[in-house]
Amino acid sequence: MSAAGLAAIGAGLTAIGGGIGIGLIGWASAQGIARQPEAQKQILTTMFISAALVEGVVFFCAVMCFMALGK
Repeated sequence: MSAAGLAAIGAGLTAIGGGIGIGLIGWASAQGIARQPEAQKQILTTMFISAALVEGVVFFCAVMCFMALGK
């Protein structure tokens, strides 16, 4: 396989992994709020911070893959 092909596969896997990560964060926060509605504010804050960190990693990986495509 060429480097361009591997970079394209990496970019696709990055997007899939990010979607799964965000989905799991949303699912876990919904479960937590359903179990303890009074802790909704803390749960949502933690959810948004976690989602931002996941998106940051996904963005970084996607940029690295596209940089590999450019070489």
